[in-house]
Amino acid sequence: MTDRPEPWEPGSGPVAAGKRHAPATERNREAILAVLREELPSSGLVLEVASGSGEHAIHFAAALPALDWQPSDPDPAALASITAWRAEAGLPNICPPVRLDACAKWPVERADAILCINMVHISPWEATRGLMKGARAALPPGGLLYLYGPYLREDVKTGSGNLAFDASLKVRDPRWGLRKVEDVIAAAEVEGLAFQHLVEMPANNLSLIFRRRD
Repeated sequence: MTDRPEPWEPGSGPVAAGKRHAPATERNREAILAVLREELPSSGLVLEVASGSGEHAIHFAAALPALDWQPSDPDPAALASITAWRAEAGLPNICPPVRLDACAKWPVERADAILCINMVHISPWEATRGLMKGARAALPPGGLLYLYGPYLREDVKTGSGNLAFDASLKVRDPRWGLRKVEDVIAAAEVEGLAFQHLVEMPANNLSLIFRRRD
């Protein structure tokens, strides 16, 4: 079954104030990390767009200490959660979170790689277009844009679970919903981001790998 947006759960521990827990992060973080180990540069700054609770950033920063991590989110409550997780983790390679709206001017002008996990299907299509535009501006030639989440594919039959998930998202917000991989690739190509390959992931999710063209 696809990882679904679930109600936030309150965090626990020494810095619990404002800290949120997203159960899906514990289910998918190791599978994502395995792909990131193959795709990320050996050093540099990694910008995570739509960091949510901040749990992915903490996990990846701990596992890949040679990289600096810049979490971001447009939601003040998410920024508070990221701040709390960061304070508890005490890792030296995580920057303070910044407010970043994919559709607006980005506060981070340069990054060696960009991650975006589980945003594309729970945001308007304009956010995906903004993500591609921002990635084009921020990445160096050859820089990685990594997307993770559930997608539709023209040449692959969509399971009933994903169809139901798509319908439930559109009930919550008609601007949301699972996107076609082909449409995401086309949006990336407009901004000079070349699709490299996809990786099948657990729970009917995909990793999509893009690189900025020279």
